[in-house]
Amino acid sequence: MTQLTASNAVSALHTLAEEGGRHASLNPYAIGGGALGALLLLLWITTRLNRDR
Repeated sequence: MTQLTASNAVSALHTLAEEGGRHASLNPYAIGGGALGALLLLLWITTRLNRDR
């Protein structure tokens, strides 16, 4: 089992920052649209459950 040291963590973060942190298969518009849809669904559910206010 390897132990994560501060220098290993810094190295991993540096590598991630150089690559931009993006995976080739992740579409930012699809993720944003999905997140917006999920938040709108939660908003709709919340407004349906609070009819007495």
